[in-house]
Amino acid sequence: SKKQAEKAVHQKKEQSKTKCRKARRRHINLVAEFNHRQRKNIWLETHIWHAKRFHMVKKWGYCLGNSPTEKSYRACYRAMTKHCLLQDLSYYCCLELKGKENELLKQLARICSIDTGLTFQEASCLSGRFEGSLNLYRADRYPEDMLGPVTFIWKPRDESENRQLWIWVHPALKQDILRELKAIFQCSEPEEICITEPVTTSIQEEKQVEVVMSLGNKRKKEDKEGEKAVPVKKIIGDGTRDPFQSYSWIAQTTGIAISDRSMEILRYRLIGPLSNSVLTETLKVASVQTV
Repeated sequence: SKKQAEKAVHQKKEQSKTKCRKARRRHINLVAEFNHRQRKNIWLETHIWHAKRFHMVKKWGYCLGNSPTEKSYRACYRAMTKHCLLQDLSYYCCLELKGKENELLKQLARICSIDTGLTFQEASCLSGRFEGSLNLYRADRYPEDMLGPVTFIWKPRDESENRQLWIWVHPALKQDILRELKAIFQCSEPEEICITEPVTTSIQEEKQVEVVMSLGNKRKKEDKEGEKAVPVKKIIGDGTRDPFQSYSWIAQTTGIAISDRSMEILRYRLIGPLSNSVLTETLKVASVQTV
């Protein structure tokens, strides 16, 4: 009856008030909740901070902060001119190349031109001291068929002749540039398909989940359809790639390997006169012990 329904609602309110709002709203598994919310559009690691302060837009498979909800333009300008402003550029895709330096440079020369400025062979960039930027073209097609602008960073040389190169591309250009790189290096998919690994949880966390589930104070880990939730997976990759597909390819003849490192290597841009000071205070040199 109506009275019984009102009584039940009243009792539920009394029970809910026994805990603070934060405790009532806390999900059993925060990682599961985080992954569930970004099944359609990938979130950056700074997403929650931006979502509270920015109008969010869905672009290139991501959910990104577009414009501030408050009039914070003066604050941003002040930070850029006098302090330090940080931008999250992790939505840019990172393509990693590994192999012998001469083999890499030989094929990379086909997709860029010295007529447009520096190339992958520029001495200051090749040493790993500086980041370079250039325009890429389809193999042997310059000045036609431009693929788009990229930035690149060489890993500094070591004793080995093998080198490592990271190429950063906009997500809208990623598929075309990746396809061209795989073609010029003749990379085919490896036999093993790289599937994301489950997130490891400690024994204590598992026990806590069991206790909460047995008490029945919190909602069950089920979907809207009532089915059991999908096991928690690390979301590796970006909105332009299926996380359950291979993200590494190798050339059988030269041994050159191409890997898609999008969202595995985060990227931030610091703007302002105090940028170096912020980095110096934030990053600490690790003590390397040799056996």
